[in-house]
Amino acid sequence: MDFGIFLDFPTGGGAHEDAFRDSFELVDLADELGLDTVWLGETHFTPERAVHSAQMVIASAIASRTRQLRVGSAVHVLPLVHPLRIAEEAATVDQISQGRFEFGVGRSGNMRAYDTMGIDYMESKDRFQEALEIILQAFTGETFSYEGKYNNITNARLTPRPYTKPHPKVRIASSGEESFERVGRLGFPIFLSMRGMDVNELEVNLKHYHEAWKKAGHEGESGDISVRFPMYVAPTEEDALEEPRESIESYFRRMRERFQQGRFEEALADVTGGQDLIEARRARLERLESMSYQEILDTKVIVGSPDQVIDKLHQYRERLGITGFTAELNPGNLLPKEAVQRSLKLITQEVMPAFK
Repeated sequence: MDFGIFLDFPTGGGAHEDAFRDSFELVDLADELGLDTVWLGETHFTPERAVHSAQMVIASAIASRTRQLRVGSAVHVLPLVHPLRIAEEAATVDQISQGRFEFGVGRSGNMRAYDTMGIDYMESKDRFQEALEIILQAFTGETFSYEGKYNNITNARLTPRPYTKPHPKVRIASSGEESFERVGRLGFPIFLSMRGMDVNELEVNLKHYHEAWKKAGHEGESGDISVRFPMYVAPTEEDALEEPRESIESYFRRMRERFQQGRFEEALADVTGGQDLIEARRARLERLESMSYQEILDTKVIVGSPDQVIDKLHQYRERLGITGFTAELNPGNLLPKEAVQRSLKLITQEVMPAFK
């Protein structure tokens, strides 16, 4: 079982310098405590929230300052950058880390970043698939050419080659019901977030992933499944429930606002099956708007004493087939760093040993 933490270098409305300092302090502590992986988000044009826009730069910095901690992208938004540049940077991080890099990829639901960069979100699915094909071909180290709708490449040969042979593990993010089957059919490990889905929806969607995996003839029951949960561990149940409450509620309030302000209906209007997806997203928004804190605790986060968290993780592993848990330790960015560091210590020292 892989244990990780998710970081997007949050500002909490404060100075950008503080965001880098505090996040690197948490990375150093994670390495010292023996955590498996740190997963890096990708955010653009939101200085009031986070400063994690140059993902591969930060991944290189983490790889250089740590000894055993793995570093993963969660995720690299492929349609926003030329795929050959992404392949070069990913291979470079893999070399610097000597194989401690995992390449998570996706296309994101952040339409604002696409709009700002002048890229049509309606093209994101095709751009993503084309970029992934190019990157995987580049990872072979052989000279190749490629003619696509958005990319035309002539006699390219990747430098450097990845340290990991044949290449770092590629993990595809999925956040919508429509993509689980596709990822399973393609045969990739999957990375999931509880931002939109609850655990019941996740269970249903993962069945589609497992079924598509087996139907496509891939080896085993499915690929490995990593899920990111808002997670908080405290010495007592009372502390675990009350200390992160404001931060967790703020986090899901922000999720509701993103759904309310998003342009998903416009983007999906002309897509085959788009109306079904629109209705599913409307239903999800309605659930988010009406959820109580207790309902959030029951279906969307993991909080508790070490023993309670161990029990819940065992249940989720059995129920969902999860092979990796990623903790979002301060989802609303309102907890003091001392509380976040204490939670990380409890995860690594008291929770992780039960799964190793």
